[in-house]
Amino acid sequence: MPPVSGSRPLPRVQRKRSVAGRALHKGQQTKATIVEAALGLATHIGLEGLSIGALADVTGMSKSGVFAHFGSREELQMSVIHEYHQRFEQEVFYPALEAGRGVARLRAMFANWMQRSSVEIESGCIYISGAVEFDERTGPVRDALARSVMTWHAALKRSIEHARELGELRADVDPDQMLFEIHGLILALHYEARFLKNPGSIARALRGFEHIVARYGAAACTPAPAGALADSHSDSDSDSVPVPVSHPQPKE
Repeated sequence: MPPVSGSRPLPRVQRKRSVAGRALHKGQQTKATIVEAALGLATHIGLEGLSIGALADVTGMSKSGVFAHFGSREELQMSVIHEYHQRFEQEVFYPALEAGRGVARLRAMFANWMQRSSVEIESGCIYISGAVEFDERTGPVRDALARSVMTWHAALKRSIEHARELGELRADVDPDQMLFEIHGLILALHYEARFLKNPGSIARALRGFEHIVARYGAAACTPAPAGALADSHSDSDSDSVPVPVSHPQPKE
């Protein structure tokens, strides 16, 4: 049947767009595969250990194929930082929002952070290893790494401030000081458990957090959930034991 006069033959254009769409989707999948492999390498050998050649070996691609998706080693490193931060937020920050504002949410954030840290004791933490690699450097990679850490710290600080406003922490609490001490627990945990291989480090970090909350807490502050201090774990316990996660309260 002949085409109606004045109509435009579109099928070929649509097919071209469909092919272009599939090619774009495939390119995005390939890039995601490369970032996944790069993230796995970076947690073990650091961001500075990443190279186009190493990723080509791991992914089975050519060096030119890997290079085509990033263009530079620096862009690759920044993509890894972005992916790591997204996963950190999905595992640590967003689940904690189910808890009510105040100490309950702060406790949930720390519990989730500890849960992730208990895994990273074996695999490594990019926030910590990256700080060692880029502490005295300048440039977009260091900036991206520092920005990611400061975003997480800002969320923790807001939670501390909310707890103070709700009267669950003392009115004279300095949020920056409390944040500093909480962050110090995670840094100490990695040093004690990952480097020194000291058993019981997770239990001590959990107790340390509750000691901080108790020291800064107001008289009416809700006590920690049963088992949060991990007192049942002796110093000889393995650090691979599951970290207890606080039960979230209804969102206010």
